[in-house]
Amino acid sequence: MPAGPIQRLRNLGRALRIWRAVLLLVVWLWWDSRAFSYPGGVTEARKAQRQRRRARWLTGQLLGFGSAFIKLGQLLSARPDVLPASWVEELSRLQDSVPAFPFDTAQSLLEQELGSRCAEIVDIEPDPLGAASLAQVHRASLRSGRQVVFKIQRPGLERLFRLDLEVMQQVAVVLQRHPRWGAGRDWVSIAQECRRVLLRELDFRLEAEHAARFRQQFLDDPGIRIPAVVWELTTRRVLCLDYVPGIKITDRQAILEAGIDPAAVAEKGAASYLQQLVRFGFFHADPHPGNLAVARDGALIYYDFGMVGSLSQRLRSRLGRMVTAAAARDAAGLVRELQAAGVIATDIDPGPVRRLVRVMLTEALTPPFSANVLEKLSGDLYDLVYGQPFRLPPELIFVMRALSTFEGVGRSLDPGFSLMAIAKPYLLPLMTSSGAGGNDLLNELSRQAAEVGSRALGIPRRLDESLSRIEQGDLQVQIRAGETDRLLRRLALAQQTAGQSFLLGGLAVAAALLAASSRPVLTAVPLVLAVPVGLGWLRLQSRLRRDGRIDQLPVQAQGAAAGR
Repeated sequence: MPAGPIQRLRNLGRALRIWRAVLLLVVWLWWDSRAFSYPGGVTEARKAQRQRRRARWLTGQLLGFGSAFIKLGQLLSARPDVLPASWVEELSRLQDSVPAFPFDTAQSLLEQELGSRCAEIVDIEPDPLGAASLAQVHRASLRSGRQVVFKIQRPGLERLFRLDLEVMQQVAVVLQRHPRWGAGRDWVSIAQECRRVLLRELDFRLEAEHAARFRQQFLDDPGIRIPAVVWELTTRRVLCLDYVPGIKITDRQAILEAGIDPAAVAEKGAASYLQQLVRFGFFHADPHPGNLAVARDGALIYYDFGMVGSLSQRLRSRLGRMVTAAAARDAAGLVRELQAAGVIATDIDPGPVRRLVRVMLTEALTPPFSANVLEKLSGDLYDLVYGQPFRLPPELIFVMRALSTFEGVGRSLDPGFSLMAIAKPYLLPLMTSSGAGGNDLLNELSRQAAEVGSRALGIPRRLDESLSRIEQGDLQVQIRAGETDRLLRRLALAQQTAGQSFLLGGLAVAAALLAASSRPVLTAVPLVLAVPVGLGWLRLQSRLRRDGRIDQLPVQAQGAAAGR
């Protein structure tokens, strides 16, 4: 049989395996949403346990499919607005580790990509230093004596990527059409964004540019080390970097044996990342312990620049105002900045959000500071945004996740590590970055004065417009009840649920009476009628539980306020 048909059959088989996993997940999610599937009754603990189990299963499936799906899982871990917190947490641990491909294949790819330039390589180790879904890394020596590593892309990876991405697009279309899972989420756009990001990651020339930019940022800092790019031996599918060995950052014992202070390493790592955010606006988006190492002289080494993020000057200025509001524990001001940044929809009731933000600020900024304050804040934030009209920019999620990673690494190296204490000198310039001078109090007062003046100048015009509209009978008054509207909606849902319950009870009594009558076959009539009624009752229960999560927010806030 010709190679074409064989390859098409293989592609079809892979597509079917992917769709099988998708359908199985859909069935499980449907099963988990039904109260009768929980022996002994539904509890939040049992639902959370099932969610974790499904998330672990999904992580295993993504690992099994490899390549694009591993990267997809890593990208989805930056979307707490579309996935529950437990799923985000599980996917954030997704690290690709797959068997290496044969050394002969690696050599053949080097010859294809480099051609005559392969003559510069005098020795290359057959055993790879590491293997992942995209590539594997081999150490080599050049004719000049330079010690380097070659990151070689897996053969046939682009073809596999495009097949997987096509299936992802089809799955996204199906999810978008679902009345429940598609509501408030743009799965098609998410799939398109994933496609764009993943195809860019296949071009190692872009990663080389990222590495060179990082190296340039820290060129004058002897405490930070970035491998240099060997441009003449770098192509679309091959990346050549200087070989920079180091001790894994989580190996505290080896760091101590090398005579290096682990506490100094932890502080250096956190400080370098804060520099990336505040000073450069260009940061490493995947700083897990596998991409960090410690040199023998104590310098911190960064590896793997395939996934990076950038913060525009506008976003950094916005972050500065957010930090200023947070430092002043101004929950209302922080919510306004979040709305201006597009994180929170502008047409929602901000009351519950303000209350939750106030609780979060109180817990985070009240001494003594918790050792894992960022981890707790991230969890609270993920719980807040899931299923609500929020859209967190992926850059901000990557920032929070990276800072949480550094926080965890710092605690493993130094039990007394405090990210809040290290962050203070870096946050101060961020707070003043949008102002004209170094006195942030004066800047804030000036900004507020200008804002008040601007509004005052507009009052006569707005009054004149309002009077004209009153004379013309064209003035509409909109009253927003906020929390009252939500309570009324819950009351209506409760009434509907009660009606459905009475109807189900009546149908059950009718079925029992018909079963005991001379014509028991008629029992099927109330049972069939009970099916749509029961499904409607379950949907109402789900809506009541979802609204209940929001209604809990004011209670928490009031409790915190009472405690103060």
